[in-house]
Amino acid sequence: MKIALLGYGRMGKTIEKIATERGHEIGYKTNTKLDEEILKQQDIAIDFSIPEAAFDNITTCFKLGVPVVSGTTGWLDHLEEAHKSCLKHKSAFIYASNFSLGVNLFFELNRKLAQLLQPYPNYKASLTEVHHTKKLDQPSGTAISLAEDLMAQQAYTGWQLTNDNQIKSGSLAKPLAITAIREENVPGTHWVNYKSEIDEISIKHKANSRDGFALGAVVAAEWLEGKQGIFNMQDVLNLHEKK
Repeated sequence: MKIALLGYGRMGKTIEKIATERGHEIGYKTNTKLDEEILKQQDIAIDFSIPEAAFDNITTCFKLGVPVVSGTTGWLDHLEEAHKSCLKHKSAFIYASNFSLGVNLFFELNRKLAQLLQPYPNYKASLTEVHHTKKLDQPSGTAISLAEDLMAQQAYTGWQLTNDNQIKSGSLAKPLAITAIREENVPGTHWVNYKSEIDEISIKHKANSRDGFALGAVVAAEWLEGKQGIFNMQDVLNLHEKK
């Protein structure tokens, strides 16, 4: 495949390395305004740009007939519009807050644990995420995905970022607490913790490098080639049937 890299930071450079090793060609890479003439010659685009650019990047690709794999977080207020654009232009799209195989298996564990603990309200859930200091959004997209999956099985009315008392979903009677920590040179760690008066149950995913995220994005692009519609990593990894 000829791949366009929209966003050529640390993740873009890691994707370039892995994609090249897997026999693909990087036909276009940019951190600035898109060159539509070059972009439309690519087979697929992988978007790891900044939140302010993601929506325009993605919808421009759809208009040009270029499928998109996107891992940019912080722009999801416009996700529904992006889906509409994808369908309108008969393109293909995968968005994931995290493309790592391990993280997507972790998502499945999180859903299952939340389901198992649903009858036991004495366990109070919380989330913690740790990322590098240059990560722009707090909490991470991965943490928000974990929270949303957990809340679908539990009685929480929304989530609350404990660092600065930022509250989502209005006034929350029972908010799910998320702690976001920023440290130098860490790829990312996520904990889901349930605590009662007598014990605790925790699951944790820790990334040792960015290679897992980049590999997952390339695998998703390979899977998406030739398809039409809106998909996710559960489709790519065939996890739906494992529920």
